[in-house]
Amino acid sequence: MNGPKVILASTSVYRRMLLMRLGLDFECVRPHVSETPLMGEGGAELVVRLSEAKARAVASDYPEAVIIGSDQVAVLDGTIVGKPGTVANAMAQLRQASGRQVVFYTGVCCLLGAGTCQVDIVSTRVTFQTLDEDKIRRYVARDLPLDCAGSFKSEGLGVTLFDKIEGDDPSALIGLPLIRLCRMLEQAGVVFY
Repeated sequence: MNGPKVILASTSVYRRMLLMRLGLDFECVRPHVSETPLMGEGGAELVVRLSEAKARAVASDYPEAVIIGSDQVAVLDGTIVGKPGTVANAMAQLRQASGRQVVFYTGVCCLLGAGTCQVDIVSTRVTFQTLDEDKIRRYVARDLPLDCAGSFKSEGLGVTLFDKIEGDDPSALIGLPLIRLCRMLEQAGVVFY
């Protein structure tokens, strides 16, 4: 790879694995940013704000680097659905999503040092099958999606829960929209091959 150093402002294993697909040398740095929504802030606004905040949180330590920040939330009926954290919460979230459509907003920021900042959002609509209690229980026990917004892993068995996915970038649902990110990185001077 040629061009500036690349920093992923995240410790997410999912984002790290996605970025590895691009064949880039990069470093992961934990951004110290509160992910609490602001009063009245919707899902789309939240992920845009947090994506940029995460990138800027590490920018002062890497003034010559290209820094990538990203965030994702699920929204059901206008309400942000967070990461479940527990089996009981994951099962409750999947019960709520059963037979319904959930919108996932994935924000991405590409910051060149303290200078040029590109921020975008990619939305993905997931329509869930009608899920019975046994299917929910078996799925959660098998995939353990406790650290995933919406309580599923689309890169795992989560796809067995869906009727339909609508979106422009399948990687966005996993947590980092690679199609959009590639254009941003090219504009920041990153050469892939």
